[in-house]
Amino acid sequence: MKIVDIREKTVPISSPIRNAYIDFSHMTLSLVAVITDVIRDGRPVVGYGFNSNGRYGQGSLMRERFIPRVLAADPDTLVDDTGDNLDAHRIWNALFTNEKPGGHGERSVAIGTIDMAVWDAVAKIAERPLFDLLAERYGDGRANREVFVYAAGGYYHPGKGHQKLKDEMRSYLDRGYTVVKQKIGGASLDDDLRRIDAVLSVLGDGQKLAVDANGRFDLDTAIAYAKALSAYDLFWYEEAGDPLDFELQAMLRNYYRNPMATGENLFSMADARNLIRYGGMRPDRDWLQFDCALSYGLVEYLRTLDMLAEHGWSASRCIPHGGHQMSLNIAAGLGLGGNESYPDLFQPFGGFPDGVEVRNGHVTLPELPGIGFEGKADLYRQMKALSD
Repeated sequence: MKIVDIREKTVPISSPIRNAYIDFSHMTLSLVAVITDVIRDGRPVVGYGFNSNGRYGQGSLMRERFIPRVLAADPDTLVDDTGDNLDAHRIWNALFTNEKPGGHGERSVAIGTIDMAVWDAVAKIAERPLFDLLAERYGDGRANREVFVYAAGGYYHPGKGHQKLKDEMRSYLDRGYTVVKQKIGGASLDDDLRRIDAVLSVLGDGQKLAVDANGRFDLDTAIAYAKALSAYDLFWYEEAGDPLDFELQAMLRNYYRNPMATGENLFSMADARNLIRYGGMRPDRDWLQFDCALSYGLVEYLRTLDMLAEHGWSASRCIPHGGHQMSLNIAAGLGLGGNESYPDLFQPFGGFPDGVEVRNGHVTLPELPGIGFEGKADLYRQMKALSD
């Protein structure tokens, strides 16, 4: 058993939208295929992966460093003790060979994307859904296929006034979502408050709004927003300041008692641990958004979950960034609190397998081998073209 090839393609996911920090006019991602010599139904088993939006494709790093390390490794060192499947942890170790700790940068995205494809292959070789395999190996043995999801949108967009913003959010609610998210920090505080009021006007009972500043604010601005946002019953106030400014995050708890969220731009267990140690996050109400596709993959995410447990945090306080099916599987298999979703953006990489509907803010994962990419026709067409 061995990996015979790993392929990467940089794919555009450009859009005229912007958040408080960046626009998406030139956004890309890396699509990866891990091709094995294992045959199922007359075809080689192929695992697929891609990185989340907001970080660009990492093809150069993959082709120059990480892919050659795996392909050059002795295949016997990359399989599990039974010899019947690949070992994602051993493959991760091969990827990280001769890499120093710290300074994670985009390296974590390159490894995280390949790691996703490896886990897809592992579950397909086992002929099981990934969430089921994860529950058995690392959870309590029972996957919960019903996962909470929220709709992320509300970006700044040329010519998009309050009415179009309300129409967008209403469309998410009509599709079964109960929590929607909009961007803040890309306009003045007064303008953002008017945008918030517009969205709140279309929400009904049991429906909530989250807001996301994408790390835009300095401390004074973060506090000013915190004071203003305290007048609302928001689902959360997300990433007010720079993701590594743990003091700013810790200070906000003095001004904002409602739930806060952050972590999507922390790319290692060590950085996540520093947030828990020094960021003032509150395990009874706050949310953690670490995204395995950006942070060295599931192998590192398992270390992060172990660290959280040691610090008294439940995995149920994790709702990952990214809106991809990998995190959906992790949520179902390991008891996370849910997952982000992009109903209309970054297609075909966002969303769920065909036929999966959002009901009362939840989706039920189908019994598909691996991560389940083959159940989403428009996505699988691009994936299959890479591996053929």
